[in-house]
Amino acid sequence: MKFFKQIPNLLTCLNLTFGFIAIIMAFQPRLLPYSPYFILIASVFDFTDGFAARLLKAYSNLGKQLDSLADMVSFGVAPGVIAYQLMQISLSPAAQFNTYVMLATYIIPAFIPVFSALRLAKFNIDDRQTSSFIGLPTPASAILISSLTLVLFHTEQNWVQNFILNPGFLALIILADSMLMISNLPMFSLKFKSAAFSKNKPQYFFLGISAILLILFKIIAVPMIILVFILESILIYTFSKKEEVV
Repeated sequence: MKFFKQIPNLLTCLNLTFGFIAIIMAFQPRLLPYSPYFILIASVFDFTDGFAARLLKAYSNLGKQLDSLADMVSFGVAPGVIAYQLMQISLSPAAQFNTYVMLATYIIPAFIPVFSALRLAKFNIDDRQTSSFIGLPTPASAILISSLTLVLFHTEQNWVQNFILNPGFLALIILADSMLMISNLPMFSLKFKSAAFSKNKPQYFFLGISAILLILFKIIAVPMIILVFILESILIYTFSKKEEVV
């Protein structure tokens, strides 16, 4: 019986393990294109550890702290390293000899792990985030940043590659992603209250749009899916505010 109570923690450790592998791969140029896949796998374990904890009623303070530490590695440090590598690839030969530009390529990617830590710490002490989120969850943040690598290496469109490898674009995405993590924007959770459509409209709508995007665009649909999540959350929040006013 005690073993089953440890299953959620085991899943959390697998989350951390795959996050660690993602970091190792991100540091090696030839393996960088595969690093995002391990972040995606880590996010699956991050989802299932919470599901297992609810199913087995195996809640503990240890599990809560372990989950945040694992998330910091998989969804804070790993995407930060990927962002750093993308920034390095994006630099022109001349820019690589500019001290200020190089310093910026070290500091800007650091926003991701720093704001991920702030987000996770805020989540741990915020009792409002039991059934929904306030601010962009770290797994979604990590998938958004790392998926730029997926698009870069899975498209033959030069304009897309040039757009992603624009230092200004990368800096903007990193800063916007970081701000969203600590924002007060309410975001819906993918947890289903029941199988009823009426009680889970945002979740079913999101999954339906995600499926269509994956069919049409395959792996490069991943960043689009995260953007759909953000935009849908904004729309839900906007309309709920209007209803309160009425």
